[in-house]
Amino acid sequence: MIQAPAPPPPSRRRHDREIISLAVPAFGALVAEPLFVMVDSAIVGHLGTPQLAGLAVAAALLTTAVSIFVFLAYATTAAVARRVGAGDLASAIRQGMDGIWLAILLGIAVIAVTLPTAPWLVDVFGASDTAAPYAITYLRISSLGIPAMLVVLAATGVLRGLQDTRTPLYVAIGGFAANGALNAGLVYGAGLGIAGSAWGTVIAQVSMAVAYLIVVVRGARRHGASLRPDAAGIRASARAGVPLLVRTLSLRAVLMIATAVAARLGDTEIAAHQIILSLWSLMAFALDAIAIAGQAIIGRYLGADDAKGAREACRRMVQWGIVSGVVFGALIVLARPLFVPLFTSDRAVQDTLIPALLVVALSQPIAGVVFVLDGVLMGAGDGRYLAWAMLVTLAVFAPVALLVPVIGGGLTALWWAMALMMTVRMVTLWLRTRSGKWIVTGATR
Repeated sequence: MIQAPAPPPPSRRRHDREIISLAVPAFGALVAEPLFVMVDSAIVGHLGTPQLAGLAVAAALLTTAVSIFVFLAYATTAAVARRVGAGDLASAIRQGMDGIWLAILLGIAVIAVTLPTAPWLVDVFGASDTAAPYAITYLRISSLGIPAMLVVLAATGVLRGLQDTRTPLYVAIGGFAANGALNAGLVYGAGLGIAGSAWGTVIAQVSMAVAYLIVVVRGARRHGASLRPDAAGIRASARAGVPLLVRTLSLRAVLMIATAVAARLGDTEIAAHQIILSLWSLMAFALDAIAIAGQAIIGRYLGADDAKGAREACRRMVQWGIVSGVVFGALIVLARPLFVPLFTSDRAVQDTLIPALLVVALSQPIAGVVFVLDGVLMGAGDGRYLAWAMLVTLAVFAPVALLVPVIGGGLTALWWAMALMMTVRMVTLWLRTRSGKWIVTGATR
């Protein structure tokens, strides 16, 4: 007689419920973020290959300018979640307000640097003479939305730390819908071309920031947390984010090197690279939904002095990451005939991107483990190790990627180098997680 499989233990069911309740809304919100760039790519791509190539360079620069400050979300999530676990909601929200004020200051500084240096930045990235004017136009206009984007990061961190991933989902859906409508209307309806795409994205980003601020301010007033800027608190938030800044700068350096190499391979290769990078980012953010759940759950467990719960949650999330990576890899392979024509009708671009896209699909299970463990260590506040691990990864990736134009292999070889990068990240993060040194309990690390 065949016996039915034993039901999962209660702890596993509990972790599954926690992961699902946080990861599913986070998935929707995270997927909406790269969809901003994907919508821009799809709309601008039909203006022509030079316009798409210009967008590729500008988008990489903008993503770098914003993503190096992603610690505003990550560090805030971990710090707020620990205080939630310790039962101090007022202190948790106050911590988040310090992050929001820091975001505003950093956003203003980034605009001041980006506007005058846009032509130089585009040139450094190796944009061709035909693509450079479009890249400069898009970069200068879109940089005006950077403060709003940074506020969105910080406010998202506050809500995630409070175990709320539903509100970011609703805001992201509204922002994505507005971005798509504005882009289509301004690019084609108003005839503004690539400039219309940039303006549409800026307006959508500012609207999202306003929506987040309304939610966070209401929460602060409800729990008696101060809304005023606190110099000491802002400095503390900045110091806590330094290791994650180093980690993110190293990761952005990897992506910048990859885009610079692709740009030097030619307009066809950089256009194909932009499409693949957009899809890669979509899969990365989708896998990162489990990592976001990890940040919130691990931080809360450690804040409540529950080391055992943190270990069990980590183990279960890794399993989720592997399975999700396999599923996303299969979807890329099966759906490629459907989505590739949406981005470009240029046959040369399509022929260039398909082999590299298969490399991305094969590496998705590795990516699933990487993003989950990254989220676990962020939730534990283990930023210093994450910084060193990413520096090691950069040291391995950079020489391999820079050799691609020399040894040949084109865009496919470049994406094999990206797969190597993800493998190195997986090994370094797995070694740290296995050691148990990331487990530090209490309201603060």
